[in-house]
Amino acid sequence: MSKKPRGLFLFCIFLTSTIAAQQSDSLLTNADLQQCVQYALEHQPTVKQSLIDEEIVETYIKTRLADWYPQLNFDYSIQHYFEVQKSVFNGSTVNLSAKNYSSANFSLTQTIFNPDVLLARNTRSDVRSQVKQFTANNKIYTVLNVSKAFYDVLVTQQQAVLTDEDILRLDRSVKDAYNQYKAGIVDKTDYKRAQISLNNARAQKKQYEELLTAKYAVLKLLMGYPQQAPLDLIYDSVQLHNEIYIDTLQQVNYAARVEFRILQTQRSLLEANVKYYKWNYLPSVSAFVNYNINFFDNSFSKLFRQGFPFSYAGVALNFPIFEGGKRTQQIKGANLQLERLTYNYTSLRDSIQTEYAEALSAYKSNLNEYYVQRENVDLAEDVYNTIQLQYRAGVKTYLDVIIAESDLRSTQVNYLNALYQVLSSKLDVQKALGQISY
Repeated sequence: MSKKPRGLFLFCIFLTSTIAAQQSDSLLTNADLQQCVQYALEHQPTVKQSLIDEEIVETYIKTRLADWYPQLNFDYSIQHYFEVQKSVFNGSTVNLSAKNYSSANFSLTQTIFNPDVLLARNTRSDVRSQVKQFTANNKIYTVLNVSKAFYDVLVTQQQAVLTDEDILRLDRSVKDAYNQYKAGIVDKTDYKRAQISLNNARAQKKQYEELLTAKYAVLKLLMGYPQQAPLDLIYDSVQLHNEIYIDTLQQVNYAARVEFRILQTQRSLLEANVKYYKWNYLPSVSAFVNYNINFFDNSFSKLFRQGFPFSYAGVALNFPIFEGGKRTQQIKGANLQLERLTYNYTSLRDSIQTEYAEALSAYKSNLNEYYVQRENVDLAEDVYNTIQLQYRAGVKTYLDVIIAESDLRSTQVNYLNALYQVLSSKLDVQKALGQISY
């Protein structure tokens, strides 16, 4: 092998390892909820697009504000007349120009007053605020969706763990039923029923495994996390159960909602728009300085032998006197837009209040369901253990065991579902109150 191909091969290995190392640095290991949320805020495409939108708006603002700076321009032309324009002077025909003509012009213009640039200067802070508020809104929904997906994965994981416990419990029941069948205590139906329940539990485990894969995919999508990369979640079960509580006596603060702040910014921009159309009744004023130099000669080779410069400075005023009522209608339209926005405030207040009422109602209902299912789990476990002992003692039939086991499994699943629902509805309440932090 030659040295050049070998060097290229080593470079490719180094580049591949560097890229792999960079990718591994951006991955999470044993991630909790806060880490997942933080990763999403840094990598979620919608959030990243919003941050790019902020940069785009910033460049737009600077583009508009650039008109306040002096504008320096240079114009140059060169031309050749095939037929020179003529005129009659004192009865004689004279040429008005040489056959070859060239002109250079330097101009400096400074805006003193102009409605367009004044609008750009007065609204720059509101425009910046608006795009940042849109970013904040996207971040709020990112936190909300990632948190719900995180809880959904945890609940499904716990349901899979419960299925494993069911399988162990049913496997023991199959052995007990089989031993009692061999001993002649019961007939083979108990053994077969136990085997059916065990098979169903194994099938359900497979369902949960596939469901968990799908829910992990959803979580990774919402986080902007590579689908093929591993992601292991960690959580504190005690803390998770403690996080279900929220003060239900809180009142809605509209100003805490980003949608309300967006409306306020829009109102400020519309008010600036009304002023802008009123400013159009004022003249536009600018100062200018021009320096020109002309060259002309009938012989092209002598064109630039002598220049004829001239320069001047002045102030330009542009005052549109009558435009067919255009400005009046523009002001009227801007005021109507401002009036229309006031109804958005009413609509937003009503929708926020309704959203909070619905979220709070769902939270209270789910919290009560959580308490009920938590108590049912304790009762179902006690019933199952009692009937299992009675069955081994020959007091109860295996059908009673199956029913008790089914009740226990159902209450455990219902309990986990209730936990997810109360955590999810709590997030909805926090969103309605404008308390989602990022």
